[in-house]
Amino acid sequence: MMHKSIKISFLLILTGVLTLTSCGTSRDFTSEEFQDLEAILQDRYFKIEAEFARPFVTNALAQIGNSSLFAPGDNASQINITGDSNYLKFEGDTVSADLPYFGERQMGGGYSDDDGIVFIGQPKDLETIKAKDENKYIIRFDIQKETESFQIRLTFYPNHKATIHVTSSHRNQISYRGNLEDVELSEK
Repeated sequence: MMHKSIKISFLLILTGVLTLTSCGTSRDFTSEEFQDLEAILQDRYFKIEAEFARPFVTNALAQIGNSSLFAPGDNASQINITGDSNYLKFEGDTVSADLPYFGERQMGGGYSDDDGIVFIGQPKDLETIKAKDENKYIIRFDIQKETESFQIRLTFYPNHKATIHVTSSHRNQISYRGNLEDVELSEK
């Protein structure tokens, strides 16, 4: 009887701790953090190193997830891609990306060797939005690789977290979460 009450007490305490830590308030960032972010983005020499891919979950992707083909900890809606060189990089007026793609292709891709979201070039319709009341910056642009067009939306936060949202003319949408890195002068 006592053993059972200890288990119940432990579970209640564990649930309480997890609830308190997961429901933390979104903190307001300092003006220094926001200015640091602003300086990195205005310089236009930065890199987002992606850690997680978040594909658009379709029935086919859900079936793959249900058949246990994902690595432990991954599922149809979030895949850990840490450790690989998965990035989107701004270098002045040139943008390059090499990101894995998980999802469905809607149109034929030709005979390219690139299975992922891979491009390099000058962005079209580049727009930067400062949403200080929401503690973030948004950069939008379009870019083309051969016959495929990409609409890219980047969201940056002062803690150097970033998201990449990709809408393609040939594939289902996908987003990535990762970290913003300032490209060092030696890399410029």
